[in-house]
Amino acid sequence: MTLAQEQGFVISDDKALLNIDKVYRFLTEHSTWALGIPKVTVETAIANSVCLAAYLGDEQIAFCRIITDHATFANLVDVIVWPEYRGLGVSKMLMKAVLGHPSITGVRRFTLATSNAHGLYRQFGFTALSKPDTFMEIYNPAIYTQLG
Repeated sequence: MTLAQEQGFVISDDKALLNIDKVYRFLTEHSTWALGIPKVTVETAIANSVCLAAYLGDEQIAFCRIITDHATFANLVDVIVWPEYRGLGVSKMLMKAVLGHPSITGVRRFTLATSNAHGLYRQFGFTALSKPDTFMEIYNPAIYTQLG
């Protein structure tokens, strides 16, 4: 479904439009969080997530996933704007579409992790954890390079 149209950009959650190969190449070659990720893992993650992407004509220029139960919790991951389209407001358009998406309507907690885009996400209401002492994790950042 088309979620937004602005300045020639279109935001959609239609997975049939996704260029999964492009997402995979970015994640494995340029991301800091998924270097070496197997393609089958990307395909499985996309199949089991709400995915939004931005397009300019037929070209996919941005992507993100929402992992959610559609009722109480959501986590925003894999937010990508391809470098040649940064600085054009695409990330803000994408975030507006994310926050308006029905999959997160009414969720109690919506989280994300970022190492360098705090300013963007603060504009949309994200803050540091209110109770960081209650959060725990199992974190294995090298998992994709450790798999056979």
